[in-house]
Amino acid sequence: MEKWVALPTLAGIEGASGGEHSNLGLESETSVFDIHSHVLPEVDDGPKSWEVAVEMCQMAVSDGITHMVATPHANDRYAYDRPYLQELLDQLQEKVGVTPKLSLGCDLHLSYENLERVLEEPHRYTIGATNYLLVELSNFSVPIRIGDCFTRLGDLGLTPILTHPERNSILQQNPQRVLEWVEQGCLVQVTASALTGLWGERPEIIARWLLDRSAIHFLATDAHDTKRRVPILSHGRDVAAQIAGTEYAQALVEANPAAVVRGEPIPFSPKPVMD
Repeated sequence: MEKWVALPTLAGIEGASGGEHSNLGLESETSVFDIHSHVLPEVDDGPKSWEVAVEMCQMAVSDGITHMVATPHANDRYAYDRPYLQELLDQLQEKVGVTPKLSLGCDLHLSYENLERVLEEPHRYTIGATNYLLVELSNFSVPIRIGDCFTRLGDLGLTPILTHPERNSILQQNPQRVLEWVEQGCLVQVTASALTGLWGERPEIIARWLLDRSAIHFLATDAHDTKRRVPILSHGRDVAAQIAGTEYAQALVEANPAAVVRGEPIPFSPKPVMD
């Protein structure tokens, strides 16, 4: 039987406001990396034109982001053609210039079919040529043998990065499972805008709960457009600083994602606080 975890309300969490947050002036002296974005045009539910794709990159640069990983979906709705996507990435880089630097990854929906594809051709879906792989769950379910899935990926030498667990309705009732997966070696990426309340109260509570337990390794934008799901990291980073301190907050958008892009072990990975 699942163990349901009693969570506080936002009113009981220090620094919670449920809306936009002021910038705390955490000016970065190093590069800021966004390892999860849907910035390539006309390939999934991201931008529908080159103009919007370019505008998203410009918006990211204005927010201080210097490197974006384009991570198109790979699921039942959107096919993932790596060579074609690399061509699009190269075209987008030419259009935006030197900054932001763009690289290619994948937002891999965790299904039996996709797992088999990864086992056959692991680096078709990873971030660049690294061993880091973004793994996405449905917002409404969790695979029964997900622990075994993570083990099989680990046996291949891959490090799974679980994306936006705060939006999954099952994990919202039992976020303790995320801590267990972190203990198993899985890394966790939370959407920056979840910390500012864009996705509603429950995802914000879960994001803050995970952060308070040192169970988040990256903040990313999961940007899709220039109107709502925008390529902005600074607001979420500032909230993270209020909750967990400046050093941790900066590591989530600087040192840790930079290490992922370089294919190196992440430098900031405290042991999660288990309840």
